Amino acid sequence: MFLPGRAGCLIAGGEVIETVFRSKDVPPEDRFDRWRELMRQCTAPLELDSDYRDDFRASQRLLDLDGIPVWPTKFQPVRFRRTAKLIRQSDPEQVNISIPFEGTLYAVRDGHEVAYRPYSLCVVDSSREIEVRTTDRQVGIGLDVPKALLPLSGNGLARLSRYQLSGREGFGGLLTSFLGRLAEDSSSYRKQDGVRLARIAVDLLSALFAHHLGTESDLSPDSRRQSLTLSVRDFVQRNAADPDLTPRVVAVAHHISVSHLHRLFRDQGTTAAALIRHTRLEGARRDLTDGSLRDTDVQNIAFRWGFASHSTFTRAFRAAYGRPPRDYRRQGALPG
Repeated sequence: MFLPGRAGCLIAGGEVIETVFRSKDVPPEDRFDRWRELMRQCTAPLELDSDYRDDFRASQRLLDLDGIPVWPTKFQPVRFRRTAKLIRQSDPEQVNISIPFEGTLYAVRDGHEVAYRPYSLCVVDSSREIEVRTTDRQVGIGLDVPKALLPLSGNGLARLSRYQLSGREGFGGLLTSFLGRLAEDSSSYRKQDGVRLARIAVDLLSALFAHHLGTESDLSPDSRRQSLTLSVRDFVQRNAADPDLTPRVVAVAHHISVSHLHRLFRDQGTTAAALIRHTRLEGARRDLTDGSLRDTDVQNIAFRWGFASHSTFTRAFRAAYGRPPRDYRRQGALPG
């Protein structure tokens, strides 16, 4: 739902609240001002201007995860300024992470300009002056987190703002992937999931900062465990098709012992081996109902997802989904 002139609340009454703005639903003369109003809800107060303000085109969502805003956005070229006057008037003491997926962000701090190209992370301190501009259509996602929730000390945040943090690998890749998946389908989450989702976002950002600052010891045990678990799950997701993937391979890749890996998943009521098996089965299940793969033999799908034999795959699939893979594929092809 969208209410012209104000935010549209899609999920309310809980910790996950979604607000939507689409410029096409607003008269051209009001578009830029309405989008600017939403931006003020997303992040620290900014001066905004655009050469396209007479007929501004943008779409934006604001996901409120228990007070942690995440905002997927698309907009025409814009200039943002966080001035000393605005900082004196209001400083929420927060860190903004902007991740462009299309287009480039140009950020100027203390007279020095840095270009943030797609899948790089622009770190912005709400307590420092900055000017950000875009010269082409921008598609990306933003995240704002209170400084008090992050492992920052001394000039750590100033150092981070000078780095070109990658959103394709390591904890930066995990954070980008998590935010991207969240933005793809926020409707699949229940209202009480907001607290959990906010915790994941903060833990990933904390681990990213600590890694680059060399302050991993400042992370809480819970944050370290959560970040490690997410890293393991991402590694298994990306390598599930490898028939040689085992708990030992996962442990070596994360520089931990196999016993440490087992303890990590024992606390979650499962095992690393079960995670690998489940990820492979889910991949095979999706392929079985993929119309473009209807001519691919079931056995080849099994091998494609790392199963050593067709019989092993069939037994595991039946145990997980209640029927053999061929029957599952046939049922999935039926209307409805």
